[in-house]
Order: sequence, then structure tokens, then C-alpha cells
Amino acid sequence: MIDPFGRHISYLRVSVTDRCDFRCVYCMPEHMTFLPKAELLTLEELERVCVAFIRKGIDRLRLTGGEPLVRRNVMSLIKNLGKRIGAGGLKELTLTTNGSQLSRYAGQLKAAGIERVNVSLDTRDPDKFRAITRWGDLNKILAGIDAARMAGLKVKINTVALRGINDEEIPDMLEWAHGEGMDLTLIETMPMGDIDANRVAQYMPLSLLRGKLEQKYTLTDSSHRTGGPARYVHVAQTGGQLGFITPLTHNFCESCNRVRLTCTGMLYMCLGQNDDADLRTPLRASAGDGLLDAAIDDAIGRKPKGHDFIIDRRHGAPAIMRNMSLTGG
Repeated sequence: MIDPFGRHISYLRVSVTDRCDFRCVYCMPEHMTFLPKAELLTLEELERVCVAFIRKGIDRLRLTGGEPLVRRNVMSLIKNLGKRIGAGGLKELTLTTNGSQLSRYAGQLKAAGIERVNVSLDTRDPDKFRAITRWGDLNKILAGIDAARMAGLKVKINTVALRGINDEEIPDMLEWAHGEGMDLTLIETMPMGDIDANRVAQYMPLSLLRGKLEQKYTLTDSSHRTGGPARYVHVAQTGGQLGFITPLTHNFCESCNRVRLTCTGMLYMCLGQNDDADLRTPLRASAGDGLLDAAIDDAIGRKPKGHDFIIDRRHGAPAIMRNMSLTGG
């Protein structure tokens, strides 16, 4: 699939649920209203849409949420999609998780064909972790990471940089992750949805944070890629890879190869735009895939050049009103 700007669309991110067992302060309000379960695609419908995309050339597929592992029977979907790896058209099936369920599912994920997972972890301070997630138990997450690594999964840590909250802790996070053989990716907070907090106060430009890190570490731009938007550097002192996802200070739109499917069957061609495509209606209108295929083709033909995320004191309101948990992390 080729979009209007000549970009090859090869990566689909699928939110299997908008629900999460955390309420992270940069992601959603504490008293979040989730979608009625009747509005969600069934696991069978999610699989059918994914297979349609694979047939059209998607070769990397990431399952997200909310927290994907809290969806009932989600392993049935993961196992069926895992069968598509290799001869079935997929090069890779991956998962982004908060780690709360990894102790339970790590072995099953590996057996299903998943080789690596991204774990969202913003601090290793137990009290700070509880404050950021509102509900989370750090020990449970660390145990889940250990279980994933014991199962043979490659783990990458994703950390949202939050000014005055965890920005001073980033060097410790870097040395811990690399010391355990895990890459670390830093992410700028994104202006999406109502969060009961001041995003301007939270926002930490990664250009500024990189400058601080370069006072302590030797960072060399790397050609390392994982299929996503992160730009990586090699850290000489630790030997590991450090990624930067910078939707605000340096967007990654020129090389965007991604589209996002929500758990309700809406396809977003750009994370930072409101234009979407309804795939649920054609999916349910026919047992065949002709209508679904046509809807996908039309959507790819409308993929925009890029987004216009802004966070400053004049733009404190979210640029996109839908929460990140709906679109998929």
C-alpha cells in the first residue's frame, strides 16, 4: 500500500481495548469513562481486519491498548495472528504493555510467536510510580519484566519524559535498562485527550533532555530501527541503544509507515489528525472482504502528510480530543 506521498504503509498498530488497569496522569483522567463493550469489535472481527491488512502488504503488526492483556481471551487473537508470521505474510508480531500482566502471559506470548515486547515504565521509584499511574504496583511490573526475559522475550522500555517528575531520573533509567540488556526509548508527552492535568507543565522537550544527557554520555546517531518512529543513538558508556520519539520537537512524519486501528474498528491514518475511516460497517456488511478492502484502499488514499502537534502556553488544550488509550499507544 502506497499513500499519496509515496510512503509504503507496512505497519499496523491495533488497539484491542481502550481499557487499562492504570490511570497514568499523562494519558487519561482518573475517572475515565470507557467505551461500552458492545461497541468493540469481537476478537474474530479484529483478526479478520488484521488479515485483510496482511493480505495488502502489512508485514509488521503491533497490539496495543489501553492495556491489551486485560482484554478477555486476548491470547486467542494473539495465537491466531502468530500463525501468520513467516509464510503467512507477517515479519513480526509485537506488543506494547504496561507490564502488569506479563508474569501471567509471558510464556504464552513467546509460544505464540512474539519475540519482543515494549514495556511502558516511567520510573523505578515505587512512590513516584504509584503517583504517575495512580493505581500501579512497581514490584508487579518489575516481576513481569523478569518473567518476559526469562521466557526469552526481548524487552524494550518506553519512558515518557515528564518535566519535574522523572526527567532527573532518566540517567538512572538508562543505566538500569542497558545494564539489563534492554533498550530504552524516551517519548515526549502527546497532546491527546483530557487528562485532569497541565500538559504544559508536564512537557519535557527531548531536544533539551538529549543535551543534558550529552553532558554525561557520548551519544552517536545510529542506523538502528525497529519499524516504528524512534530515532536511535548508541550510548558509548553503556553499549546500549537509546531511542527518541519526538512528535513535537522533531516530528517523524516524512517516513511514517503506520496506520492505527481502534478497538471499535475506526482506522486513523495519522495519530495527530482527526480524519478516520470506518472499517466496522463494511466489515459487518458482508461475509466477503470486498467492501472492507475498498474501505482500506480509500483510507490509505487519504493519509495526510503529517500532524501538527503543539504544546505551549497558548495551546494548553489537547490538540486531539480522543484519549491515547482509544487510538492505541
